[in-house]
Order: sequence, then C-alpha cells, then structure tokens
Amino acid sequence: MAAAFISLGSNIAPEDNLRTAVRHLRAEFGELRLSPVYRSAAVGFEGPDFLNAAAEVISELPPAEIVNTLLQIEELCLRDRNQPRFSSRTLDLDLLMLGELVIEEDRLTLPRPEILEEEFVLRPLADIADTVRHPLAECTIGELLHRFQSSEAGARVDLIRVELALE
Repeated sequence: MAAAFISLGSNIAPEDNLRTAVRHLRAEFGELRLSPVYRSAAVGFEGPDFLNAAAEVISELPPAEIVNTLLQIEELCLRDRNQPRFSSRTLDLDLLMLGELVIEEDRLTLPRPEILEEEFVLRPLADIADTVRHPLAECTIGELLHRFQSSEAGARVDLIRVELALE
C-alpha cells in the first residue's frame, strides 16, 4: 500500500466536474484526503479560469492501473483527448506521485515534472503533502513550495483559494 497523490483540474463546468471526480475517486479508492480548491488563469492559452485541487488516496494498485482508472474517470466527465495540450477541459486527473516510486517511461513519469514547474499543481499538493519527500528533489513538498515561491523559476500564476466543498 502506498500513498498516491493526484492532481485535479477543470475549466469547463469545473465545480460539477471536480465533484464528480471526487465521487468516482472515492468509489474506486475508498477514503481520500483533499486539498482546498484554487482558482487560476489558464496557462498557455486563452480560456476560462481553472479550478485545481489535489487528492491523496492509498492504493496497492500498480501505477499503470491507477492511471487507467484516472483516464476512465476523465472519460466519464467527457474529456476530449483530441484537443491540444493547452486547451479547456472538463477534467484533468494526473498521478503526481506514488510513494517513493521513480518511473521514466514513454507513457508514465513519476514523480510528475509539473510538481516542480507549475504552482497550480504544487500549491494544492503542499496542502496535503507538506512533509512528504519528493523522491528526486530530496526535500519535502513544503520545502519545494517555499523555494518555488521565493524564486523566479516555474510558472507563477495568481492562485485564489476558493470555498468549494468537493465532498
């Protein structure tokens, strides 16, 4: 059993799609822990604001099976995979970390590089995994957030905490 950290994002009916995602994550994995929800501008394209959050689940599934489960949940929310990478989406679920696992394959990289590059991924993750060590950066997620916020590295966006109950 390992802690799996998942990012959640949506900018098409985001409140509904994030709630739907949480319901399905709970149905698939059982108990989960959720970060607060943050609103941020779209990055890399013009579009509606995104809502982003992170979840922690405990799983004994191999990473590929977790990713397949996330893809199925995205499909339930009518995710269109034919759109460009930087575009509006009903739901984006990414496996960010799975315990101390490090994987670099064509279809799966763990931990996800976005943790080090995107504040809208790192901030919600830090809310639920502040003391968890990043297996490659050799520091905690909380320390990564502090470094990120005090440097010019990465994609800085204005993150606004949103009062939205996902459960």
